[in-house]
Amino acid sequence: MAKIIVLGGNGAVGSVAVKTLHKSNAFDQIIIGDYNMDGAQQLADQINAPNISACFVDALDLQSIGSAIQGCNIVLNCVGPFYNTVKPILAAVMSQEIDYIDVCDDVDVTLDILEMDNEIKQKGRKVVLGMGNSPGITNILGKLASELLLDVTHSIDIFHTHGGEPVEGEGVIGHRFHCMTIDCPMYLDGKMVSVKYFEDDGIALRQTFNFPLIGEVPIYPYPHPEQVTLPRYIDLKQVTNKGSVIPNEYYNLTRDLCGLGFNSKDPIDVKGQSVVPYDFAVAYILKEREKMIKAAGIHKPRGCVSVVAKGIKNNQFKEFRFHLVSESEGLGEGTGIPAAVGAIMMHRGMIKNNGVMPPEACISALDFLKTTGEVYDLSGNKSDSTGKVLLEMVDQNGSITPIDISQFGLF
Repeated sequence: MAKIIVLGGNGAVGSVAVKTLHKSNAFDQIIIGDYNMDGAQQLADQINAPNISACFVDALDLQSIGSAIQGCNIVLNCVGPFYNTVKPILAAVMSQEIDYIDVCDDVDVTLDILEMDNEIKQKGRKVVLGMGNSPGITNILGKLASELLLDVTHSIDIFHTHGGEPVEGEGVIGHRFHCMTIDCPMYLDGKMVSVKYFEDDGIALRQTFNFPLIGEVPIYPYPHPEQVTLPRYIDLKQVTNKGSVIPNEYYNLTRDLCGLGFNSKDPIDVKGQSVVPYDFAVAYILKEREKMIKAAGIHKPRGCVSVVAKGIKNNQFKEFRFHLVSESEGLGEGTGIPAAVGAIMMHRGMIKNNGVMPPEACISALDFLKTTGEVYDLSGNKSDSTGKVLLEMVDQNGSITPIDISQFGLF
């Protein structure tokens, strides 16, 4: 009997993963594990299927995690912020020797978990890190470009932007502050370097990118795991990751408050009251968010993740751009669906090796896209260009040619 638990299963990402797993019919039992037990039970009632249940879990408490995951074959972790949750959750999972997959997008904890590779291999278990959007699909499309489209791959650059989700919480703002304040790894000229977001080396990497459906958007260095994992498995000279949030005014507010030190959690005295700058900043950002989105005319979620691969094909320079565009779908769909697909592939035995692995190390790009097609329409058989994979080729003169991705037999 195949049994999976989705930790954070009532959240924006986890709830999508739960629904996708249910749609796939791959598992006999699906458990929605969440701190918000009432919300988890409401989701279970909404799906209304005999194989869906809910349970309470505190993602920072080993005993709580251990009780929730008992008897499961796979644990899918969607509880952020991951720099706080991955280590205790993985410790509990490995104590019961269960296979594990997550959507971790924090590079610092990713590096720490990669060091556990030998330990996990000795247990004969599989740990797949970062099987979401970025990282996740980005890694897989970069691998696809290097294997299928290019003879020699020089660089893989990942650009992303999104906005307009119905709600954002403190954890999202905290994650952005975290990304702006830690050292940001970039793989440049065949070497791993660290840049700082607010200093000259980080500022020099800022640029704009023209996203389908969204247009020209300023993007900034992001400390995601792709930069440190892709060069381990593909011979490359450059891997970068840059992104933003729309509208630009909303992102700028977050950036500027962080740059002024409002990410600090050290309380200060304000007219006799103790105020934590971080708490004020989060509350103010979230208060201003709705009016900024409305002023920008954003009435529904939209986003795009682009993977730009450059190299040589038939002795000529080629640039290929994969775009995952979405409108009316939020970050939950973009992250929760690939996470569920990764879990389905793990259950089906399509992930062969043991140990700690990023997606490009263990998941076939073609198999992933075909499996995704079972639960989500990527074919483009829609009335618009949203919710699918677009592919473009850019020649050495800058001319852009759309490519029909169906020619690769994916759909």
